Amino acid sequence: MYSNKENLKEIISEEKILSRVKEIAYDISNKFLDEPPIFISILKGSVIFVADLIREMNIDCEIDFIQVSSYSGASSKESIDFIKDISININERDVIIVEDIIDTGLTINFIKEKLLELNPRSISIATLLMKPEIANIDFEIDWVGFEIAPEFVVGYGLDFNQKFRNLRGIYILGGNESE
Repeated sequence: MYSNKENLKEIISEEKILSRVKEIAYDISNKFLDEPPIFISILKGSVIFVADLIREMNIDCEIDFIQVSSYSGASSKESIDFIKDISININERDVIIVEDIIDTGLTINFIKEKLLELNPRSISIATLLMKPEIANIDFEIDWVGFEIAPEFVVGYGLDFNQKFRNLRGIYILGGNESE
């Protein structure tokens, strides 16, 4: 079990993350000048990303949360456990799903399909991280912070068994990743 930062290797610094978040916020602000979007943050991992993102917005916006579980430790499960639904009406509204990481694509596929049932005007997706080598999706991701290799990462909201979310950068978890 990991209890310290000795087995971590930084791959994206806090400065690079915050700079990229500003760029994404600028793009989103310009795209949605006429109608404020609703940000749907996927808990728990994207909460830091969405907080920094909406603070950089130059337009009004709303926020809500959805929670699913698709991980056990460092391993992706083959199924999604639905935990918390959104509480805001997205009918005929522009929705931006905010995800911390897209790796296999299982979670984002599930959430996009679920939200499409609620008749939004549009759905866009912003993710901090994407693993294009293993992502199994058949749609474009509108905003990708960084593309990374298919390694297990922590920090800036991403966790390993609820640990390391507070790290300001993105780190590869080294050594033996199982408990």
